[in-house]
Amino acid sequence: MKCGALFAGIGGFCLGFEGAGLPTSWAVELDSHAARTYRENLKAVRLIEASVEDVSAQSHDLEPVDVLHAGFPCQSFSQAGVRKGFEDPRGKLFFEIIRIIESFKDKRPKVIVLENSPFLRYGEGGVWFLELQRAIQKAGYWFRPENCRELSAFDLTDLPQQRTRLFMVALSMSHFSSGRFVFPSEKLNKSKELRNFVDFDGVVDDRYYLDNENRYFKMISKKVDDKNCLYQLRKYEVRAKEPGVCPTLTANMGLGGHNVPFLMNGRGLRKLTERECLSLQGFPKEFQFPDTVPIAKRYIQAGNAVSVPVARLLAEKVRAKLKNGET
Repeated sequence: MKCGALFAGIGGFCLGFEGAGLPTSWAVELDSHAARTYRENLKAVRLIEASVEDVSAQSHDLEPVDVLHAGFPCQSFSQAGVRKGFEDPRGKLFFEIIRIIESFKDKRPKVIVLENSPFLRYGEGGVWFLELQRAIQKAGYWFRPENCRELSAFDLTDLPQQRTRLFMVALSMSHFSSGRFVFPSEKLNKSKELRNFVDFDGVVDDRYYLDNENRYFKMISKKVDDKNCLYQLRKYEVRAKEPGVCPTLTANMGLGGHNVPFLMNGRGLRKLTERECLSLQGFPKEFQFPDTVPIAKRYIQAGNAVSVPVARLLAEKVRAKLKNGET
């Protein structure tokens, strides 16, 4: 059983599925910096550095796969974003997934796994989801609201990050008699060890610390009353997270002071390192950013990624479905 990946990013989806015994045959990623990171860490995968708009089974001789997964752009569907849905060019890219699936003709993937913002289900009074549902069903797949589930990294894994994303699983009508699918659901009821992911006491490179005259330093340091907590600046409001908890990491971390989690230690006020962000997303220790990828791009890549342990839990359910059929 093999997978194909669209909007592959740095490979969070791919690593999770490979960990469940579903290796990646090919992947597509347009961003050159993300592609560089992907190639550095998933050397065995055929990576196509191109826009999904230019890709089809024929144009790039894509091997038919059992599973196609895609974390398509969420800015158009995020509650905190512009909310233009399919009117936004980035939102329209969803339909490229459908086109690529259809280009396989009678060798279409048996399972489609999609990831996006939870608000996609509710935007425009549910119109976004209905449009997505119709397109998937027309392509020959079982897909209803029951095929969607918000999965929380904090609840399902040992990751201390409060990250909830919408996952959607569509099953081929040619291979399955119904769209019945069981999502991961068992909560991991144990205390979170944030210090296993973040070095609160150690000293890191100077570039991660804010100068005492920096305006963000002045805003955040006034609010620090517990050096075991992370603090986050959101639209000029400083929010403290409870001990042991990391807020949702976002791509905006690479764009300035907003949304970046900070901690205070004996050296001063610093933001999380990009390595710590990778750890909080569940990437293995051996996963590395190439030296040629700028630091700002690394934060964007970490914030955009699918949490690897969540992808693996979902992949285990997908693999069981492929092996056993109906559940």
